[in-house]
Amino acid sequence: MTLDPKTDLSFTRSLAAPRMLLWQCWTSPEHIPQFFIPRPHRVTACEIDLRVGGRFNTTFEVEGQIMENHGVYLEVVEGEKLVFTDGYSEGWKPAPDPFMTAILEFADDGAGGTRYTATARHRSSEARTQHEEMGFFDGWGTVATQLEDYARSLLG
Repeated sequence: MTLDPKTDLSFTRSLAAPRMLLWQCWTSPEHIPQFFIPRPHRVTACEIDLRVGGRFNTTFEVEGQIMENHGVYLEVVEGEKLVFTDGYSEGWKPAPDPFMTAILEFADDGAGGTRYTATARHRSSEARTQHEEMGFFDGWGTVATQLEDYARSLLG
C-alpha cells in the first residue's frame, strides 16, 4: 500500500501478543470496549457484522458526551487485515460527513508477537491535519498499548 502523506496517517508497532489473539480482539464486540478508545473515555456499545458491507458500529462516552459512530467493513482478510470506514453505514448508505477509513494490518513478527500497522486515510489534507492535531499518534498509540495489555491479560 502506498501512503499519501497529504491524506494518510500511519504507524507500525510490534505488540507482544499473538496475531490471531489481536485479530479476535478487533473482531469481537465483547472485546472492543476493553481497548478501542483511550481511557478514561469508554465504549458503551459495539455491533459487529464481520463481512464486507457488514456493520461496525460503536458508541462512545467522552467527557459525559455520547458519540455514535456507524461504519462498515470494506475488506476483511482473516487474521491479516481489516478495513473499515465511517464513509458508509450498513447497506452502503453514504454518510453525510465521513471522517476516515481505517486500515489495520497484522503480521507475525517472528518472535511470537505481532507487527501491527494502523493507518487512517482521510478525504482531504484538512481532515488529515485535523486528525493529527486531535492526537492521532498519541490516541491510536494509546489504543495499541491498551490492545496489547488486554490481549496479554487473556493469555492467562
